[in-house]
Amino acid sequence: MSWETLGVYRLLSSIPLFVIIVNLQYEGSEGGANPQEIDQHLKLGTQLLSAGQLADALSHFHAAIDGDPDNYLTYFRRATVYLAMGKSRQALPDLTKVIRLKPDFTQARVQRANVYLKQGKLNDAENDYMEVLRVNPSNEDAKTQLGFIEPIREAVLETDEMMTQGRWNEAIDLLTVAIEKCVWDPSLREKRAQCYMEIGEHFKAINDIKPTTKMRPDNTEAYFRVSKMYYDVGELEDSLTEVRECLKLDPDHKSCFPHYKHAKKLNKLYDSAQNFINEGRFEDAITKLEAALRLEPEIWAYVLRSKSKICHSFRELKDVPHAIKNCAEVLEMDENNIEALVDRAETYILAEEFERAVEDYQKAHDIDNNLRHVAEGLEKAKRLLKQSQKRDYYKILGVKRNARKREIEKAYRKLAAEWHPDNFRGEDEKKAAEKKFIEIAAAREVLADPEKRQMFDNGEDPLDPEERQRRGQNPWGHHGFHFNPFGPGGGNGFNGFKFHFN
Repeated sequence: MSWETLGVYRLLSSIPLFVIIVNLQYEGSEGGANPQEIDQHLKLGTQLLSAGQLADALSHFHAAIDGDPDNYLTYFRRATVYLAMGKSRQALPDLTKVIRLKPDFTQARVQRANVYLKQGKLNDAENDYMEVLRVNPSNEDAKTQLGFIEPIREAVLETDEMMTQGRWNEAIDLLTVAIEKCVWDPSLREKRAQCYMEIGEHFKAINDIKPTTKMRPDNTEAYFRVSKMYYDVGELEDSLTEVRECLKLDPDHKSCFPHYKHAKKLNKLYDSAQNFINEGRFEDAITKLEAALRLEPEIWAYVLRSKSKICHSFRELKDVPHAIKNCAEVLEMDENNIEALVDRAETYILAEEFERAVEDYQKAHDIDNNLRHVAEGLEKAKRLLKQSQKRDYYKILGVKRNARKREIEKAYRKLAAEWHPDNFRGEDEKKAAEKKFIEIAAAREVLADPEKRQMFDNGEDPLDPEERQRRGQNPWGHHGFHFNPFGPGGGNGFNGFKFHFN
């Protein structure tokens, strides 16, 4: 059973059986209406109502009323459909028409009183319930509902006093009780929304204001208020959706139109920045994000969003000083911002500050240990820290971690020529030079090979026998570990020089 059908069932179950299984025979009409056609519309409408097909049922009851505008039961059925559709404003005139046509039909008066109560019209509801009890003192529905009215009145008055005293949570509790009975009263929801805003519960406030856009006709102010509330918490797309509804009702609305232009411009800047990031055009992304900061420099959510993406873009550009500066600004605003911690950790790795990288990744992992990229980053940072305490091929060649292959080869050739053993005569000097030369050759072996360099950048030494063994590889390679930096094709005039070691 669908929720809509279930709602209809509950509504119909509150109406006496004689009304639901009502005599479907035409009750006589004046004029030239065809009784058979009207009877057919009533039958179909009732069947569709019971099946939960409300829109179709409504069309048949419209036709039946057009054919016989004095049949009180048809108005009552149509009111029942309106109520099932949540259209209480449309139901009220039909219920009033029923009471005018048949004043002793107490069920219609009870239903109207129920609508009044849900709308917060306590005086009107009270009058209807008392009239029902005057005619039928044993009507339990009227007795029960009438008993709620005075406590609700007292609660609302007490709530007003609490709000003037700043007792927001107490006021929320009382308003919640009142709203359970007066579910269609916009004023109660507006008061509770104000209380929620005062205690920082912005989304709960939004959830209270949104229904009021339908409770009052052409409620442009509610649409604007919801749009502004969404905007203030950083929900830009939702803000635009709500303000567009306002502009549908009034295209030149004095508040909605300028807000729409501002929000749309900001959203366009963010969309452009994200597209540039996706395309790897990080400098262009930064330009758009800085423009977004100038457009909206005050609201926390947007300042954080702009700075976070600027931090990420500088990290991708390998601009260490600017990345660290912007990431630090993000973390001053939100110390638990996981992506800023990750971006700064990766920047620290570029700067070879591995201990700090481990600290940032560890904090991110402590905040949420279910994120795979954080767990993998933490392990990498730990490996790099351990690696930095051993052999660092970048330091051996004297190049930065983001050095291009051409820089690596140039540094290698210079150092290899400087430390070639043939340049030294004494035995001790030769041995020292030989050891240094092997380190230089090993550094070139790793850093000039993209695959091995990637392994090293991830914290693994591809030439470390222990790590090769841990990865299930022959710790000495297939044929032993050979360096031949000046062999055939090596150039530099050192052909034939070759080291072999196990």
